[in-house]
Amino acid sequence: QVQLVESGGGSVQPGESLRVSCTASGLAADFGAYGAGWFRQAPGKERNIVALIDSFGTPTYADSVKGRFTISKDNAKNTVVLQMNSLKPEDTAIYYCEAHPRWDLRVNYWGQGIQVTVSS
Repeated sequence: QVQLVESGGGSVQPGESLRVSCTASGLAADFGAYGAGWFRQAPGKERNIVALIDSFGTPTYADSVKGRFTISKDNAKNTVVLQMNSLKPEDTAIYYCEAHPRWDLRVNYWGQGIQVTVSS
């Protein structure tokens, strides 16, 4: 049974930084064979992509976070990290970790979500 567990959320002021991590367990293969990503959902809004990293380590970002957020993946630790800098109030949301095997893009595993609040 695959499990994704997020950690590191919290409350910060605008302009500050925060780092959220996600650790996977129960995978059918090495974490290097998985792509992963971070999504977020603000109150009353749909869940949207924040950043993705494919199984080869290539990242992509939503326009709203380009230049401020960095996604990275440590295959040895089964971990995907989102470093968030220059945070804005509009970044406030529940952040969800996702992972998918590169051999079957129809399969998605999700974490339980973690709250990130940016407020003065």
